[in-house]
Amino acid sequence: MALRCVYTDLDGTLLGRGSSLFRDAEGSFSLAQSRGLEACYRAGVEVVIMSGRREPQVHEAARLMGQTSYIYEAGCAFAIEGETTILTGDLVPDEEGTVYEKIEQRGIPKLLFGHFEGRLEYHAPWHHGRVLSHLFRGKVDVGEANELLASEGHDDLRLLDNGAIGREMPAVDGPTHAYHLVPKLVSKAGAVAAHARARGYDPADCIAVGDSVEDLEVAAAVGRFFVVANGPERDPGLRTALGSWDNATVTEGAMGDGFYEAVVSTLIERR
Repeated sequence: MALRCVYTDLDGTLLGRGSSLFRDAEGSFSLAQSRGLEACYRAGVEVVIMSGRREPQVHEAARLMGQTSYIYEAGCAFAIEGETTILTGDLVPDEEGTVYEKIEQRGIPKLLFGHFEGRLEYHAPWHHGRVLSHLFRGKVDVGEANELLASEGHDDLRLLDNGAIGREMPAVDGPTHAYHLVPKLVSKAGAVAAHARARGYDPADCIAVGDSVEDLEVAAAVGRFFVVANGPERDPGLRTALGSWDNATVTEGAMGDGFYEAVVSTLIERR
């Protein structure tokens, strides 16, 4: 079966140090990512970014890579050829405000900041301009956070862990993580499955590449999932979660090198 689509996370996966398309994990200049993208282009394989970033950022990244569809705000929505599909369930933007504004008006960020004092904060400045979700950084137990949301009557939302980042916080030991507060139905896995249906792709003919626990959940929506080496190196939770997926593989390479490895090995395997 021919490979039809590669779904890839951006930061810590396709992009190297400093979120650069032309740097490896150590910050040296690298063409591995662009060669992986070229291999997909030559084989007629679509590449779809699945990112926690807001829509304008992901749109521009996709455009620069010559791609016409993408997934943004951690799976809250996807776009194909300029047409957007929102996946936030009953909580949608309308005349009363954006999803971001509605969550803020309910005082939920304040609730979480108070409960996890010193261990959770907005991921400034990247939390600005969001429409469908909130973006935080810190180090918290997402299970505890979601139990708190449910106990306070906010069980239509959930906090998800989008992996380790390079920003340190005084009250946090070890790597700081990025977290998304999203409508409960939202996930990258759900967005990948919805995009594949819209494109008419068989999940078995798709692969995905990522570096976080949330990315790993996409393994349920594709034939094979590749975790770039830097993911489990930085996050013990991801190392543990890998045991639950028999179609997940850890690459030898980190970041863009891992993306290239995932693409090329799959293309060779499916010749």
